[in-house]
Amino acid sequence: MPKAPRNFQATNPSRPAPKLVFYDADNKPLEISEYKGRGIVLNFWATWCAPCVKEMPDLDRLNALLKKEGIDVLALSVDRDALRLSKKFYKINEIRHMPILIDKNRKVLRRLSIRGLPTTVLFTPDGMEVGRIVGAIEWNSPENVAFLRHLLAPQK
Repeated sequence: MPKAPRNFQATNPSRPAPKLVFYDADNKPLEISEYKGRGIVLNFWATWCAPCVKEMPDLDRLNALLKKEGIDVLALSVDRDALRLSKKFYKINEIRHMPILIDKNRKVLRRLSIRGLPTTVLFTPDGMEVGRIVGAIEWNSPENVAFLRHLLAPQK
């Protein structure tokens, strides 16, 4: 098994994802269960969080790399004026491979008991939470990409 990032915390035992509802840029509700059959890297971020801002371009590149392998990188903004701020941020930083997603009133954040930003929750294709990465990491390092592939890629 590839080496885990230093700030990876395994969810032991793994647990099913609860019902999680978030919104896209058109205010359409989405549920985490809609991604069943795909691995999910669910990142929580905000424009006021310096480490979050720093890792967003990496997450965007990671999604471009892993999407075709059955792993989706989803970044949920917890900003108060999330839609406006996210649109501006995505444009300025040329985020092109991830959809704008909003955690209205921080409901998903609370439901998953997220205590700080950035935090990323990892779900397997069968909808099980298997771990969290608390804090920023270098998402595109060969070691971290190998770890995510091993942990989250759908089995063929």
